[in-house]
Amino acid sequence: MRTEDQRESTNIEDRRGMGPVRLGGRGGLGIGTIVLALAVSYFTGTNPLTILNLLTGVQSATELSGSSQPAESGSVGAPKDQLGRFASVVLADTETTWRDLLGPQYEDPRMVLFSGAVQSACGTTSSAVGPFYCPNDHRVYLDLAFFDEMAHRLGAAGDFAQAYVIAHEVGHHVQNLLGVAEKVHRLQRQVSEAEGNALSVRMELQADCYAGVWGHHAKRERNLIEPGDFEEGLRAAAAIGDDRLQKMSRGHVQPESWTHGSSEQRMTWLKRGLESGDPAACNTFDTKRL
Repeated sequence: MRTEDQRESTNIEDRRGMGPVRLGGRGGLGIGTIVLALAVSYFTGTNPLTILNLLTGVQSATELSGSSQPAESGSVGAPKDQLGRFASVVLADTETTWRDLLGPQYEDPRMVLFSGAVQSACGTTSSAVGPFYCPNDHRVYLDLAFFDEMAHRLGAAGDFAQAYVIAHEVGHHVQNLLGVAEKVHRLQRQVSEAEGNALSVRMELQADCYAGVWGHHAKRERNLIEPGDFEEGLRAAAAIGDDRLQKMSRGHVQPESWTHGSSEQRMTWLKRGLESGDPAACNTFDTKRL
């Protein structure tokens, strides 16, 4: 991606080094702990997020590289390191895209960079659950160590792969502003767990498509996209499909428990957004085949 000399967002908070009290020193929640949590969930029937949240406050096992450390540990404000500034540029470009597409209806989200664990309006959350959006405070939360996990554990490296993750979470913010998230959460309280999971899949795939919409406009209008970037994004979407992650952790696949969609589905909807650039093309709730 061509991010040099691009605008950085002012809607970003660098809280790295200021998270909740960490237990166990420098060790903590890496991919091994996630696998363990999934295994315990499988045999006990407990929600894996509940298990992970019991470990909240534990530092991620993946130590931040030098390029992802804040310039001044514990400082709140704009990031000064290379990876933090990259995230800020991507956030700024999503602001440009969605302001243009939604007009006055769009309100910029804020992004919080953290390490290990973070307190949000949605509760205290460990970095082991990955990047997330909290609708209660309109913030995207990101531990930049997740990008190391993507590259080294999941085989999804590249700057556009990283940008896709950010744009996906911004997609959830768009859903929140449009009222989609509220409708889905209301329906989920009225249906079975399997049906609720199916609704979650549709919401996550729509966020993938919205990430693609941003990528389309970043390429066409601002020429930020270089050859091979979109392919990086599609590889990342495939790497974090529910079927692939379940195969890695359990050795088998259970579609009824999916919450984000298969690798094929995630690639399909990301590609649809990349090709169309039209949010209206992202209506995952009005199609039988995902």
